[in-house]
Amino acid sequence: MSAPLLPPEISSRIAAIYKEIEEQYDVVAQELGFSCTGCTDNCCDSYFLHHTYSEWAYLWQGLAELAPEKRQEFERRARDYVARSREALAHGERPQIMCPLNDAGLCGLYRHRLLICRLHGVPSAMTRPDGRQLLFPGCFRCQEITGDRQDVVRMERTPLFQEFVRIETAWLGQKRKVLPKVKMTIAEMIIQGPPHFSHCR
Repeated sequence: MSAPLLPPEISSRIAAIYKEIEEQYDVVAQELGFSCTGCTDNCCDSYFLHHTYSEWAYLWQGLAELAPEKRQEFERRARDYVARSREALAHGERPQIMCPLNDAGLCGLYRHRLLICRLHGVPSAMTRPDGRQLLFPGCFRCQEITGDRQDVVRMERTPLFQEFVRIETAWLGQKRKVLPKVKMTIAEMIIQGPPHFSHCR
């Protein structure tokens, strides 16, 4: 399978922002004394939705590098995930199903894992375009450390999301205005294949 057509400069920008996220995450985690080591939970069963074409394509760059048998296994798991999650949603339940990329507790596509996967864990904050600030408490283990304190150190999501808007614009150009919004799980991104834009002018 050929890799999706993500220009090298766009891939480099995505890799750079992922590296920045890791560095900021480590600073906050160290200050809080937070670590995933020994945790009995696994955040990979969280129901995350992802929203950019560039991350979708970057994920598929990673999938395209896998051996065919491994990619087919992830695709099989993804189909099962989508079926089970749709059933849960139809019953008004939030799905709690292991990510199809999880291999024995670890991400099978770690270098290409997406933004929300990287942010989850430590407290963070984001300012919306209307000026409203949103606060995210972090995972349950981190909340055990911070309690209900509001003065904890937080990762700032706003510039990270703004950079992804710029990346989307730089890659898609005018197509960004006519393409449907992305709102998919990793499993849906896998079974739909890499994004294609041949229908856009």
